[in-house]
Amino acid sequence: MLKQLNRITFNPKMMAGQACIRGIRVPVSLVLNLLANGKTPKQIIEDYPYLELEDINQCLLYAAWLSREEIYPRMMEQVR
Repeated sequence: MLKQLNRITFNPKMMAGQACIRGIRVPVSLVLNLLANGKTPKQIIEDYPYLELEDINQCLLYAAWLSREEIYPRMMEQVR
């Protein structure tokens, strides 16, 4: 999964190490916040013309990867 996220970058010297898009000062969280508040990808690209649709798609993939849940069944105790 992480290999697919080649546009999501981390640099401790930029934006306090937040996940950003392609090494530019646009945090993934900004794009996700815009989407969550009703902006369409087209509107985001109009407001931030240096972004591409694939950048937005990878932000969503990154968020999905972060929110995945893995459930590990607990060892069941024997009831006597």
